[in-house]
Amino acid sequence: MLAATAAVAQQQDFSKVEVKAAKVAGNVWMLTGAGGNIGVTVGDDGVAIVDDQYAPLAPKIHAALQQLSPKPVKFLINTHWHGDHTGGNANFAETAAIFAHANVRKRLAAGGKIMGRDVPPAAAAALPIVTFEQGLSLWWNGEEIRAIHPGRGHTDGDSVIWFTKSNVVHMGDDYFNGMFPFVDNASGGSVQRLIESIDVILGQIPADAKVIPGHGPLSNVQELRKFRGMLEEVVAAVKKGLASGKSPEQLSKENILAPWATWGNGFIKPDMFVSIVAEDLAKK
Repeated sequence: MLAATAAVAQQQDFSKVEVKAAKVAGNVWMLTGAGGNIGVTVGDDGVAIVDDQYAPLAPKIHAALQQLSPKPVKFLINTHWHGDHTGGNANFAETAAIFAHANVRKRLAAGGKIMGRDVPPAAAAALPIVTFEQGLSLWWNGEEIRAIHPGRGHTDGDSVIWFTKSNVVHMGDDYFNGMFPFVDNASGGSVQRLIESIDVILGQIPADAKVIPGHGPLSNVQELRKFRGMLEEVVAAVKKGLASGKSPEQLSKENILAPWATWGNGFIKPDMFVSIVAEDLAKK
């Protein structure tokens, strides 16, 4: 089913996708279209963006950005390596310096598998030219923009972007708002470590920050805490079920995630999430 979901994404008719901009706070806007939410900072210095969705959407994203500022995109930060967040990299590289965690560059350069689908190595123009291990600060449009690597979570190369003065945090795919998340075990991800990474971020950001999730509507810290709580509860339930000798398939048939049914409306369904959690728990 995971492979089928990926295949559907590949066959999507991007001509029907609308890229829409919404003001978040301060200098920051959020663009929605298909794939991961895009963060945008607009000001006197120019434009910088967080993620860029799929390559075919680049013209529509450029058009939406032009409505916010006539200036070119000077910086692009990738929150992780998946194509629904990095697909437009090469299209923005003409004007923008691309920043990302070191593992993002490594995985984009090598290619790999995501949800059972082969991903070829990215073109040289799509690769980040500035990489970091723990984080960096970009001083832009009158504020410090911090890229933070909180640890493993969705993948092993995640970054959370904190617009400190605007009081906005872009979580990338460390946060799927209102949905079970896709955690890419094959790319170094871990549901257990994701909980720890969210705690790292919650320990740094203000309680009244606006939160841009990787997927889903604009959010806040309270809802992020609920997401974190759900993850902890689900991990405990699956762990208990496996310890009793049941297989992930049995746990799915027994509808073990029924108490968290409202989280199953995204593209990761309960049975898929049970498998993701079980696979993580089985790691040494």
